[in-house]
Amino acid sequence: MHADTSPETTRGSAGTDESDRPVLRVSGLSKRFGGTQALKDVDLEIAPGEIHALIGPNGSGKSTLIKILAGYHHAEPGAVAELDGEPFGLGQVTGSRHDRLRFVHQELGLVGELSATDNLALSRGFARTAVGNIRWPEMERRTTALVERFGLAIDVRRPLSTATPVQRAVVAIAAALQGWEGRRGVLVLDEPTAVLPPGEVARLFDIVREIRDSGASVLYVSHRMDEIFALADRVTVIRGGRRIATRRVAELTPRSLAELMAGEEMETTYRPRLPAATDSAVLEVRNLWAGPLRDIGFSLARGERLGITGLVGSGHEVVPYAVCGAYTGAVRGRVRLPERSGRWTDAKNAGGLGIPLVPADRAGEGVIGDFSVGENLTLPLLDRLRARAGRLHRRRESSLAEEWIQRVGVRTAGRGARITTLSGGNQQKVVMARCLAQQPPVLVLCEPTAGVDIATRLQLYDLIERQADDGMGVIVSSSDTEDLLALCTRVLVVRDGRIVREISGRDITEPALVHAMEGTE
Repeated sequence: MHADTSPETTRGSAGTDESDRPVLRVSGLSKRFGGTQALKDVDLEIAPGEIHALIGPNGSGKSTLIKILAGYHHAEPGAVAELDGEPFGLGQVTGSRHDRLRFVHQELGLVGELSATDNLALSRGFARTAVGNIRWPEMERRTTALVERFGLAIDVRRPLSTATPVQRAVVAIAAALQGWEGRRGVLVLDEPTAVLPPGEVARLFDIVREIRDSGASVLYVSHRMDEIFALADRVTVIRGGRRIATRRVAELTPRSLAELMAGEEMETTYRPRLPAATDSAVLEVRNLWAGPLRDIGFSLARGERLGITGLVGSGHEVVPYAVCGAYTGAVRGRVRLPERSGRWTDAKNAGGLGIPLVPADRAGEGVIGDFSVGENLTLPLLDRLRARAGRLHRRRESSLAEEWIQRVGVRTAGRGARITTLSGGNQQKVVMARCLAQQPPVLVLCEPTAGVDIATRLQLYDLIERQADDGMGVIVSSSDTEDLLALCTRVLVVRDGRIVREISGRDITEPALVHAMEGTE
């Protein structure tokens, strides 16, 4: 039995004519992976011309549901699906009936070395002459027309690696919507704002509304409640593989939505406790130049949570990599850990200081997909885990992995499970545990809650605050103002490669952060 079966919460409209018929209807959707029940009797209905949000904790089944709709996974027998009244097989990708179900995944699926024109052609083909030659002028006109529909000015011949995040997102949406003008259907957007700075999120919202106003429906997957309330008409909450409720957003509050997600009463706002003043620095950086950075310098105190932020391209995202010795480009400057040795280290050799980094790209930089949870967790600690003759002390390794799985609350079938079987939030916990197990004086985090649901987000906030309370200095590099508000006791704002503003304590507010990033103080 479903947790919420009232007609009002499962239908976009009370009418019965064709215009009110759900454009997408799924019922009885179940999926099992071995001993894990990923989805159990899930129902979903999307009304014509609505933005329907899908939200739930990490591991709730959202990704599995989307992958079944996209044809990546097959559903268990008994599931029923209709697209605009026409039945279709879940897990099948062939047939024109799927042509009105389009997807823009979080990774976008674009080739950065290719132009917007090439990327659009990869999904829908090239225009050719009678003898097979590509009609490039026509291809470029088509691409320009598609992206201009969304008010985007971009050179459609340049590699997408030179485009901004919102430009790449628009190209991915344009690619998905090719040949779909004026037709009913559903566009699935999976975490589309995950890598966008605040100034570009509003523009993407306008584009999503424009898609809805053109007659399409949007299934909008997000972990951010502020996006749900700003954009969606209705929201479906899934938890533990089951549909918990479908509600009109206007009838909800952030607290009531969080309680549906977590299954218990939750505090939806989180502000850090301010640490006692201290002059004891655990990290000092001087005259740092790297990529767009121009002569950056700062100190981090014991127990301090220091935020570093700015718009994409400002240089703030380079700071953590340069400080930890992980930046791949040219770098110069000085870094030191006063309580470790007191000696200054050339920034190009900062990797030798052993400052652990939780990288921004969890999948590409944070985990090794072929390794288990335990192997990912203990990877940088192998020297400590060696027995005689250089062999790995397996029992000690297992004990350490189990200890940190428990300490950070990783939800997993066991330390031997492949890391890719975990949700994004639990993978992030593993990466953080790997860093914390090194017992460093400083922890550096890049976009620590990207793609993480609110329940896991709050768990990570609490974990980070506990480390700071124990005296660890923490750097949080993030374009997410919610993270900065929740975690940081001081924030440095970077613009055009330089620190232009320092905001401390209760002066850290969203308007202050956004104005400083945009240069509109």
